[in-house]
Amino acid sequence: MCGIVGYTGPRRVVPVLLEGLRRLEYRGYDSAGLVYQENGSLVKFRARGKLENLARAVDEHVGTPSYCGLGHTRWATHGAPTRDNAHPHSDCSGKLVVVHNGIIENYGALRGELQERGHVFTSETDTEVLAHLIEENLENDLAAAVRGALARVEGSYAVGVCWSERPGCLVAARNHSPLVLGVEGEASFMASDIPALLPYTRRIIFLDDLEMAVLEPGTIAVTRIDTGEPVDKETTTIDWNAAMAEKGGFKHYMLKEIFEQPQALINTVSGRIVPDTGHIDLPELGLSSADLRKIERIVLVACGTSWHAALVAKYWIEKWAGIPVEVDIASEFRYRNLLVNERVLTVAISQSGETADTLAGIRRASSLGSRILTICNVVGSTMTREADGVIYTCAGPEIGVASTKAFTCQLAALLLLTLHLARIRGRASAELKALGRGMVELAALVEELLPELRQQVRAMIEHFYDSRDFLFIGRGVNFPIALEGALKLKEISYIHAEGYAAGELKHGPIALIDRDMPVLALVPGDSVYPKTISNIEEIKARQGRLLLIGSRGDDHLSSLTDDVLYLPVVQEDLNPILYTIPAQLLAYEIADRRGCDVDQPRNLAKSVTVE
Repeated sequence: MCGIVGYTGPRRVVPVLLEGLRRLEYRGYDSAGLVYQENGSLVKFRARGKLENLARAVDEHVGTPSYCGLGHTRWATHGAPTRDNAHPHSDCSGKLVVVHNGIIENYGALRGELQERGHVFTSETDTEVLAHLIEENLENDLAAAVRGALARVEGSYAVGVCWSERPGCLVAARNHSPLVLGVEGEASFMASDIPALLPYTRRIIFLDDLEMAVLEPGTIAVTRIDTGEPVDKETTTIDWNAAMAEKGGFKHYMLKEIFEQPQALINTVSGRIVPDTGHIDLPELGLSSADLRKIERIVLVACGTSWHAALVAKYWIEKWAGIPVEVDIASEFRYRNLLVNERVLTVAISQSGETADTLAGIRRASSLGSRILTICNVVGSTMTREADGVIYTCAGPEIGVASTKAFTCQLAALLLLTLHLARIRGRASAELKALGRGMVELAALVEELLPELRQQVRAMIEHFYDSRDFLFIGRGVNFPIALEGALKLKEISYIHAEGYAAGELKHGPIALIDRDMPVLALVPGDSVYPKTISNIEEIKARQGRLLLIGSRGDDHLSSLTDDVLYLPVVQEDLNPILYTIPAQLLAYEIADRRGCDVDQPRNLAKSVTVE
């Protein structure tokens, strides 16, 4: 999950690298480093901890007249988060450096071989073997040396290479780890993700697996790693801009992204649904109505927050489209004996489109004949390129590690898919049309609700922010939102939190209930409302500390506890999107009140691009 940035061109390189790393720090913040070419040699800086430590170390060198270099921010895999293990890593001569995101699975054997031949290692990382392998292959052709080294490597990598003997030149390569290139005038860029390039260019080239690029000022040449054959690559113009990846006056990215959800929902739904008729238009879908009518089963594959979106979609699709749905955690799906074929639609859900386990899962499903649909936020990402069809979520860049607007936009996209499937399978109804209209109206409701809701949450958390444990419960389509609320809280506040289906309380979790256990219950006035109220009464009888989120006008809730958040009444199937918002705010306000690093929680990174 590390972040890589590289630049060659007319600008002074150190500010470009630091800015790029700042925009990639969500990918890892255990350590950071950079290197630049200067007078025929390489100048390298590394620092343990967050990027600010590196920035202080290189402060006096920001104006250095160097125009080519690499930067890296690390999420530790092999080796502790120390300065010695920080990238870039050098060969024995110190004339060549490598930055890397991924895992070299056979690094132990390679390291042993290299040490036997006299190579001296200075870190515990798997990455360092790459520098020494390139060194062994290096004569005059840097690209050929990189190609030869990578032929020995097993695993995943996105690599940037810089050699003092090739001024103004960088080599990039990828296999199962994301790497994008950018070009603008006489400048060429590489990065792990698009936000690093937005201040400088919106013209992006997506490297595919087993591709390598040689970057020189204003030119990029792409070849296959295995054959060396040239590859013609398309340039994609990204409609994001640099301001979208800034905090915009908010204290944290996460808070900004919570408040961006109304616009993100509008962007995801706009132009795709006709409220008067309920007609859904999904031009990127790539699967015809005839194809979708043949589908007998749908498998939703995702990780983390995206998996929770998939759980909600199971309720929707089975209810409205009448298609059996399975939901799989991608890290389990990829290793199971899969029973999929051409009559199964596999739907991958991923914010980045680069999640390693999800990507591996859909590749297995595709090899067995399944059609692949990707729901994703990043145009041109690997999953979107390898799928038969795509639904983009249009959330814009999400920098906070704890996903917020990407999740609600995934829900919106999955509901659009549900309505589309229902219509083409002859299950359209007035109720479905009303649901479509409700989707269009929901963004305005959320926008109106957010400021006041935040103030209510801030007041409420004073009773709960110092808790050690937390339970979230919900029933039906809101059960996955209880899971999501618990995940958000544990991610950023480090409070132990668990989500449960409310009906499961008597099967074990009720043993935890006492006067010190806060329990947040999602209790809209829906079809399972009486059952949820019964579960809440059981908690109250055991002196659990109740927080309730329910429908406006439900006075009964305030008789159960003083801590109630009331939300507008919407169609039952829109509640998961609406009820996500206060759960996000609760997690944010508690984490901020506890003094936690909301945007960069410990041990986490934004995109999980390695197993």
